[in-house]
This record gives sequence, structure tokens and C-alpha cells, in this order.
Amino acid sequence: MNFHILTLFPEMVMNGLNTSIIGRAVQAGLLSIEAVNIRDYAFNKHQSVDDYPYGGGAGMLMQAEPVYLAYEALAERIRSRRAGARADFSSSDNTAEERRPRVVYLSPQGDVFCQSMAEELAKEEDLILLCGHYEGIDERVLEEIVTDYVSIGDYVLTGGELPAMVMVDAISRLVPGVLHNDVSAEFESFQDNLLEYPQYSRPEEWHGKKVPPVLLSGHHANIEKWRREQSIIRTYERRPDLLEKSALTDKEKKWLREWAGQNSGEKND
Repeated sequence: MNFHILTLFPEMVMNGLNTSIIGRAVQAGLLSIEAVNIRDYAFNKHQSVDDYPYGGGAGMLMQAEPVYLAYEALAERIRSRRAGARADFSSSDNTAEERRPRVVYLSPQGDVFCQSMAEELAKEEDLILLCGHYEGIDERVLEEIVTDYVSIGDYVLTGGELPAMVMVDAISRLVPGVLHNDVSAEFESFQDNLLEYPQYSRPEEWHGKKVPPVLLSGHHANIEKWRREQSIIRTYERRPDLLEKSALTDKEKKWLREWAGQNSGEKND
């Protein structure tokens, strides 16, 4: 999968993404990540890309033309690469080459990023992430190039670089081969809209706290049952809003009601 990040701060993005699991995946050729400096497409000697907004207001606004030129140059490279990759095929279907690349603008006005969105975006061959700064970007270029508006939460940041890095990290984990154990991506938090169950490692006892006996039993069916129940309990306690979207069976719903009734006093203490 190929990530293309349009930004004013390429070093910030690449320094953060060239480490740990993501960095190793890039070195292994499983991912490609590039940061395109929008300033390189400025049309003045100072490489400034911002100006005062019409109508007044605080702060500066990123201008449309540098963003558009950076996008166009990137989109052309993507089209050329796709055409070259298919040059050996005689098929006349050029849809994949001509299809407009998906462009995500990181904005608090967008849909909130979630696991299901990460799964959807992980299917893309190329994903362009547009990072705004200052007071945002001229609306006209957003209307022309953006396909998706995405937020990582209801708060304001100084720019789109950190949200872009969050998205690359979450999406990359779903690309086959990025995680050494692909099962990890399947059963982590938010799969099936349930939080992940608690996990334990050696030593068996630490600070007087022992590992739950079921995890030492070697009985895999009981372990999976315990983990499922713990995921449901943890979601109920910490993110009850997710339970409405989870696919609990009727038996699990009944069990949760009974568990909640038995533990309601303990929760209020």
C-alpha cells in the first residue's frame, strides 16, 4: 500500500513513521510512505503558501494553488506508475489507471476515524492524506480534490500531521504481512465493536496480583470464553456506547444483564 502525505512539515511526518513496526514494513517493501512538501509548489521566492482570508478573521489560510499543484504532480505520478505496472497486459480496461486517487483531508469537520474506516481505507492501493495548517485551506481546492473528510476526535490541533500519522499507523496494521502475527490485527480492540480483553505475561504473580487461573489452565475453549466475557465487561464499563453496535448473541446479552445486576453495587462503591 502506498501512502502519500501532502504537508508543510515532511520531516515531522517521516521521522514519526520511520520507526517500529511501520518503519520495518517500509524497509520490507510492504508499505510505501512519502511526504510531499507543499512549499515546493509555492509560486514565490519565499515559498510562502498562506495569505489573509477574505472577509477578515484571525490567522492565515493556506492558498489553493500550491495545494492543487502538489496534488496534481502527485496524481500524475500515481497514474504513470499504475500505467507502467499494467503495460505488460493487453487488457483495454484502464479504469484503475484513470480512477482518481482517494484524497483524505484531515479536519475536525470530518467523519470520526474508526476501525471500520481503517479497514475500508486499507483496501486502497494509494491513499493521499492532505494536512492543513494555520486556519485551514482555501475551500475551493478542497472542493476540487478531496474525496473524504476525516477527524480523529472532537478537539483542535495545530495541523493535520499528527492525525495523518495516526491514520497511517492504524491502516498499516491491516495490510497483510505488516504484523508478524496477522491474527493480532483481527482480534485487537474495536473488532466486533468490543474492547480488547486484559492480557498478562510473566511473572505469574506481580505486586501481589496473580494471573487469572483460567489463563494457566491450557484449556483453550475456556480461555476463549473468558476472553470474550472480559471483552464484553470491559466494553460495558469503559465504552458502553460501543455495545449498541456489537454483535452480542442473545445468550451473551442475558449473561451481561445478570453480571451487571450482580456487580452494580460494586461499581457504585
